[in-house]
Amino acid sequence: MGGINPYQDTTEPALPTKAYRITFEPLGKTIEVDPSQLPVSDEGFPGSILDIAMGAGIELDHACGGVCACSTCHVVIEQGAASCQEASEDEEDMLDSAPGVQLNSRLGCQAVPNGQADIVVRIPGWNRNHAKELH
Repeated sequence: MGGINPYQDTTEPALPTKAYRITFEPLGKTIEVDPSQLPVSDEGFPGSILDIAMGAGIELDHACGGVCACSTCHVVIEQGAASCQEASEDEEDMLDSAPGVQLNSRLGCQAVPNGQADIVVRIPGWNRNHAKELH
């Protein structure tokens, strides 16, 4: 399962206990998150921004599989950042290698909203896959 890196001393954050909404910008797509339905994918911490995005079919790059070993799932939490657990030292180290880092930057695989507020997440332009392979 994604989210846990065996080489990092990290505890998995608690899942939210109440429903909330997460809006992905600039896509303008809002997802109603039901805590009883988490996790929705196998990517990142259960209930993480990456988990929710992948479950909703929103492309959020994550080269390491969501285990906090790269910075490709870098997002900017525009609203509701306080509802996510604090970033671990390992997450902050990974963010150091991400382009365009801001004070409210997080790794989508690690940030788990607690449901106390709706959140707005901006996926940086360099992180959106504008071309998809056809199978």
